[in-house]
Amino acid sequence: MLNVESPGGSCKPGEKLKASQRKISLSHCGVCNSEEAKYRCPACLTHTCSLLCVKKHKDDSGCSGVRSKTKFVTLSHFDEMALLSDYRFLEDTGRFADSATRDNLIRTPRITAKARRLAAHARKMNITLRFLPVTFTKSKENSTFFIQKEKRFLWHLKLIFPQSNTEFSKRSVSDDQSLIQILTAYIHPTESDPVTRQKLKMYVNYPFNHLKVFLKAEGRKANSVRYHELDLEKSLRENLSCKTVIEYPVLHVVLRDYWKDFPLKGAAEPAPACTSSATRNVWMDQEGEKEEVEEKEVVAAKDSPHIQESYRPEGTNICTRAREMTPETEAPQEKRAKRGAEDGEQEEGEIMDSSDEEDRNES
Repeated sequence: MLNVESPGGSCKPGEKLKASQRKISLSHCGVCNSEEAKYRCPACLTHTCSLLCVKKHKDDSGCSGVRSKTKFVTLSHFDEMALLSDYRFLEDTGRFADSATRDNLIRTPRITAKARRLAAHARKMNITLRFLPVTFTKSKENSTFFIQKEKRFLWHLKLIFPQSNTEFSKRSVSDDQSLIQILTAYIHPTESDPVTRQKLKMYVNYPFNHLKVFLKAEGRKANSVRYHELDLEKSLRENLSCKTVIEYPVLHVVLRDYWKDFPLKGAAEPAPACTSSATRNVWMDQEGEKEEVEEKEVVAAKDSPHIQESYRPEGTNICTRAREMTPETEAPQEKRAKRGAEDGEQEEGEIMDSSDEEDRNES
């Protein structure tokens, strides 16, 4: 018997491909409109005829040319290919999520246990030591470590010589060495390394009193860069005291003619001893005036016995007759004045630390 296929029967895959190509060729190029279309953009279904038209289409429309895996498909057009696309999309999502849990860079915390220990030891020496994420180059270069038995740091140190456009990195620099001892290995006329001395010829010709060493002040705006001037006679630990170091110290060795290019950070003024203007007005600077006020109060109390119980109200000081100011009873004007005085201590161009902002918000 002869098998007669119905007109709506299934076609072979090759015949479907030919039919699709024939359908594309019936339309014109959507870019030049002069040639028959040969290609169709997977993203926006625009017909093109050549590689030049494909590139022009992407440049003009900003199309990526990548098929959107999350594009809405109506139920009438949902076929096996759409189902397979959704399945592969879910598989890719699961694979990416699993790889993220295996990535060491993601699993590694921003500050490691070693960094916390180094920061704690530096804090005991009055040094603020901070660290960058492990992916940063400066973090990878840092070889600083702390000797527990000797209670000293062996710093990773970078020396920058701007007048020679040269920089050197040195490992295991003890914090008890003075800056002169550190620089001797680089710019001493006879004791330094010959190769290094040749690179720093401009520095070798000057004595040490014609040099200054600067450390950049951290936590400032980019348009307000300031530096700390370090003492050549003091040790590295003494020079880093009361300063902020990110990963490791970076020292700038500068000749006398270029000192003006390194503006210094202003010295921080001590905070005022009194916390409120009312207390400051009552407590006088001269001891004689203070004693005179006390004598008048004692005499008035002896002459008027009924005043002894009434002249000392609750919440006042017997010596000053001024109400003791507390954060709860302090007037709004006094709080604003106190807040303004604290803000005035911060130098212009300096960025407040996040920990300071948290403390201020809590108060």
